[in-house]
Amino acid sequence: MATGLTQARWTHVALPTGDLDKAISFYTTLTPLVVVERFADADGESVWLSNDKQVETPFVLVLVSFNKDKGGQLGLLHPFAHIGIEVPQRSDVDEIAGRARELGCLHWEPRQMPPPVGYICALKDPDGNVIEISHDQQVFDTVRRRWGS
Repeated sequence: MATGLTQARWTHVALPTGDLDKAISFYTTLTPLVVVERFADADGESVWLSNDKQVETPFVLVLVSFNKDKGGQLGLLHPFAHIGIEVPQRSDVDEIAGRARELGCLHWEPRQMPPPVGYICALKDPDGNVIEISHDQQVFDTVRRRWGS
């Protein structure tokens, strides 16, 4: 099978999870990520999550559930280490924070931070990893401006 890859590229971040189904539900409910592929072998299961139809610059969050670790809380990203997801509207931060609050997984209440941080909140996934939701952080726009998209 030929590949379209023409240069080295950052493609994924992988995190362990003690409950793959619970983690998939968290990410597909509270973030824009969708399931791309799901795998299983004798050692356990994994899933690839990404933005829906992210074709030009695919980037994947890989969640891996090893049989030997099932049931554990395996979070590695805390207390400040986190995955960042930028949303287009300030109200998106408030809406996601509201859903996370109802689900008992809101880690930081929404707050306005000085530039370049913007308006943020944070969630904790089922393993305790911190997921930051931001508006006006401008990571997306800054990179596109820098490299001309």
